[in-house]
Parts: sequence; C-alpha cells; structure tokens
Amino acid sequence: MFNKKIFLVFFFAFFIRLIALNQSLWLDEAVTANVVRNFRFSQIISGFSPNDFHPPLYYLFMKLWTNFFGYSEIALRMPSVLFSLMTGWVIYLIGGIWAAVFFLFNPLIIYYSQEARMYMMATFFLTGGLYYFLKSQKLEVKSQKYNSKFKSLLLMNIFFTAAFFSFYGSIFLIATIFVYLLYKKQYKTFLVSCFMFLISFAFISPLIYKQLVNSRIALSTVTNWSLVLGKANVKNLLLIPIKFSVGRISFYPKWVYWTVAGIWTGFVFFTIKTVLNKTVFIKTVFYLLIFPLVLGFLVSFFIPTLQYFRFIYLIPIMTILLSLNKNTSMYPTPLKLRRASRYIVIIGFVVFSLTYLLLPQFHREDWKSLVKNLPKDKPIYMIISSSDPIQYYSNDLRIKELTLLRQGYGGQSELEKEIIIIPYTADIYGYDYKKNLSKSGYQQKEVKNFRELSFEIWRRR
Repeated sequence: MFNKKIFLVFFFAFFIRLIALNQSLWLDEAVTANVVRNFRFSQIISGFSPNDFHPPLYYLFMKLWTNFFGYSEIALRMPSVLFSLMTGWVIYLIGGIWAAVFFLFNPLIIYYSQEARMYMMATFFLTGGLYYFLKSQKLEVKSQKYNSKFKSLLLMNIFFTAAFFSFYGSIFLIATIFVYLLYKKQYKTFLVSCFMFLISFAFISPLIYKQLVNSRIALSTVTNWSLVLGKANVKNLLLIPIKFSVGRISFYPKWVYWTVAGIWTGFVFFTIKTVLNKTVFIKTVFYLLIFPLVLGFLVSFFIPTLQYFRFIYLIPIMTILLSLNKNTSMYPTPLKLRRASRYIVIIGFVVFSLTYLLLPQFHREDWKSLVKNLPKDKPIYMIISSSDPIQYYSNDLRIKELTLLRQGYGGQSELEKEIIIIPYTADIYGYDYKKNLSKSGYQQKEVKNFRELSFEIWRRR
C-alpha cells in the first residue's frame, strides 16, 4: 500500500544527498577511484588488498559499478547514497517512520552518504543483520511479516558476513550479538552463528594475515600513523557521541564549537534517556549501542581503531532509541514534551546537515582546485603514497618523493631553482621538510591555500 509520508521522507532524503555531491574527492576517496580504475578484479584481491587495511568486497563492488557508471565524483559516491537510503528503509521496518527520519537526516550519516568509501555499505549490511537478529529473538519489530527463526538467523549471518567482508570494524557489533546469545543461554544459536562466521573468517584469513603484517610495518615506519588511526583515549571516546549528533562540521573559536556541540549532544542523549525503561526490547537495543563501543575502546589499546566514523553503524541503533515514545518508570515525561523533543532533534539534525551541505568551508579537501592551480613547469614534491588525488585529477603531473629531498641528495635537485612542495601528510610521516630545505639553501616564497590543503613555492637563495 502506498504511503505518502514514507515516499516524501525518502524523496527529500535522496534530494538532500544530491547537494554538493560533486565536491572534490579527498585522499581516501581518490584511493577508491584509482584502485577500481587501474586494477582488475583479481588484482584488487592479490595486488592491492594486502597493502590496504580493509577487506576487498567494497572495492570489488565499486569495480563492477564503475564499469557501468564511470569514475566521476557523483558516480563514485552514488552507491553510498543508495546504501544509506536502503539502510533507512530497514530502520523503518524496525522502528517505524520516526526512526527512519532520525537516521536519514542525521548529519554524520548525510556526510558519509556522500563518501566513496565502504562505511555506508557496511552500515547497510549490519542494519540488515540487526533486523533479522531482532526478528529471531521475537523482539519488537514494526514489520510484522512472518519469518521463521531459522531463516532469520541464516539471513542475519549472511548480512554479518557481508558486513565483515566490507569493513573489519563490523566485528564489534557482530561480537556484541554473539555475546548476547551466549548471555541468553541460546547455545545452539550461538554455536551455529559462530560456526558460520568462522567459516567466512577462515576464507579471508590469509588476506587478513598479510594485512596485519603490513600494518605493523606501517605503524613502525610512519612516525605518527597510530594517532591518525585512533588511540584509546578519552578525547576519541567523547568525539563519538558528539559527531553522532553534530556531524563532521567544526568551527572557530573552538570553545564556541565545544559549547554548542556539547549542549546539543547532551540534549540528544537526554532524549534517549527519557525513553529508557526495563522492557526487553529497549534494554537489548541500548546494550547493542554501548557494548560495541566498550569493545572498540579496549581493542584500541592494542590496535588503534577508536575513530568515530568507524562506528557509524551504531547510528541506526541510536535513532531507533530516539524514535521510542515511552515513559521511564520513575520520572514520567509529559507526552507533549516527548513529542516536542522529537521535532527539536530532527530540526537540529537538518540544520547541522544543511550547514555542512550548503557551506563549502565544511566540505572535503579541495584537491580539484589545488591541482587546477599547480604550476606545470616546476618540480612538485610530496609524500607519493598520499598522491592519489593528484593522479585522479591530472594525468600529466609528475610527483617526486618529498622525503628524498634532503640536503645534498639527488644531484639534479641542486639545479632546481624553484620547486613546489605539497606538505600534505608530511607531519604524519614525521618529516621536517622545512628544516631540510633551509639547509639546502631554499627559502619559502609563497603559500597558496585551498580548503584544508596548500602548496608552497620554494626558491633557492
């Protein structure tokens, strides 16, 4: 039966995702573009994935997608748009229209709905698995279509396997559900689910082993790489609820940003608190929101992974809790106030989303403009492993390795009167290029800034 409200929600959700969809690709998106453009299907698994930190399913899917739709920014990002809408539909089946609205217009979801990376794909698969998990437990699901427990568990494990093959960070939610089955003494279900998952894990384990070896090498050779990945600390932990509530935007002065973000995050999670009670459904969903974060925090003491975007698959669970309209047992909230809080939350989400979409200063790194303004007649130096955006936007620029530009190195470099430096990621590699250039007789003459990027012109004295 046609539902006009649902149609309008998804129509506007799709429309809002088209705003600024053609903004410049940033580094990781350019990696996606170059991989699917330059590697064959078999090479993605054998040649690229061993040196990457992610499983290959997303890249294989994007290889197939781009064979039909090309490599433009819009074409590369459209799968994430569609996966986010499909996730919204699954959330509607679980929690109803309000849950879908909170998800579809959440500012962090809007941002990653426009990112040519695997996070929305994994979020869709995990939410699909969550849907069948709740059905298998006969917990509250708005969709009342009949489904046997065996079929639900089978589909749950298929979705979870696809999620893990898309994004390794999915393991925190998958493990959370396995722990729940064990706690509930559903031993048969637990053993069958673990067995199915272990078969999948065994299939991909040779690749994981190679990636672990290469990641250890990267952590030891790249000075500040662990800081980028997300160490276990209070700041990274607190950023998760804040970014879940305000999205990727940030502004100066920082004390104003932290004040606004803190107050808004407090209101969002206070709204969740007002619906918490002792029903099995609510306790289960709240557990599914919190326990993956606990696991992620503990694991990050050994493998840095505590970054908010690696947990966006928890936002569907957060929005389901936000959509509930039940009283606490001790301090009942008036119905009108609960309804008002819903509208305030969705208005706030839309405001933060539109702030990101309509104000270019909050968009991604502007490699498109930087490449367009690079001088074509001067040597360009940068960290070559971070040069994928240059390769995506230009075929004729030749990049030289920045870390090799040392005093007295290279012979020919001594004849270069003027050079271009792109300092992007130099600090992550711990390379003080300014000190080395000064020792070699160079002086910085000009800096040209773009959004979150710059290039510098250095001239020999």
